[in-house]
Amino acid sequence: MAQSKARSSFWPSSCRRDGRLDNQAYQFAAREEGMLKNLRSLLSIGAITLAGVLTTSPSAMAEKAKIGVSIPAATHGWTGGLNYHTKRTVDALKKAYPDLEFVITTADSATKQVNDIEDLVAVQKINALVVLPFESDPLTEPVKEAKKQGVFVATVDRGLSEEGIEDLYVGGNNPEYGRIAADYFKKKLDGKGKIVVMRGIPTAIDNIRIDAFKKALEGTSIQVLDMQYANWNPDKGFEVMQDYLQRFPQIDAVWAGDDDAALGAVEAINQAGRAKGMTVLGGSGMNKVIKRIMDGDSLIDADIFYPPTLIIPAIGAVAMKFAVGAPVSGRWVLGSPLITKENAKQYYFPESPY
Repeated sequence: MAQSKARSSFWPSSCRRDGRLDNQAYQFAAREEGMLKNLRSLLSIGAITLAGVLTTSPSAMAEKAKIGVSIPAATHGWTGGLNYHTKRTVDALKKAYPDLEFVITTADSATKQVNDIEDLVAVQKINALVVLPFESDPLTEPVKEAKKQGVFVATVDRGLSEEGIEDLYVGGNNPEYGRIAADYFKKKLDGKGKIVVMRGIPTAIDNIRIDAFKKALEGTSIQVLDMQYANWNPDKGFEVMQDYLQRFPQIDAVWAGDDDAALGAVEAINQAGRAKGMTVLGGSGMNKVIKRIMDGDSLIDADIFYPPTLIIPAIGAVAMKFAVGAPVSGRWVLGSPLITKENAKQYYFPESPY
């Protein structure tokens, strides 16, 4: 990257509209390795808006600190992308700020993640914790205890079951996610029909999405036949969809809630010969699904954007707190627009791991 660009803020002007991050440009910019090396913009209190340009040497200003990053293991595609972007972000920050130390832990269960966090606090003696909870309820108390020990806490995406614990929250717009899904079905089914729903895993964001979805369907003639947890997982999505197909002779549409689960549902639907006249909506923007939309797939013609790259600004903001003393707190919420054939190319990045 040219020297003249090295002093620019992390997010270029093309990524900002009216002082806020533009979601589509953000997704493009977050992919670039070079952009990560310029995580130097200060984030203001509350709104987490961009605050200025760093001109002083970052290594000279950095406070010696240890930042723990606790995330789920790559149990499905979205978390696979999350792990990829976590590592590349931390690798870049280590080079930019050698006085900052990072410890990354991954967990394949809520119990494992609880143990990881307890170890990060008691043994690793971290100064800050960036955590994407495996599940909200089991992680609330250990994160709360970390906060009591003086650890700066940033939660990502799924949140905790109790409000006010974290210093910083970075995530997608989950009420919008649920509302957009409902609006899609209202238009697709002309306000009537029978649908089945696959929930994610028991987390705060799943509850928020489902509540917003149900509220947006009020006053319509759309009947929700059943809701079951599919864990944002293709195998579980396949299993849950098989159950739905056996129990319900008429299903007009499926809200899988996630692209991995949606692909599992599509496989079950095709095996049962029930694809005609049915629609499946997932969510998150997986490349495989975006390509289907671009190609005019008969089962999947839309998706909802919710990228694993949201871990990047979360880690970056916490690093800024210790690297340059940025007063970081509040909520940073990214939008969740509907992806259709008309705009799918803007969200298709074939080189991405997800």
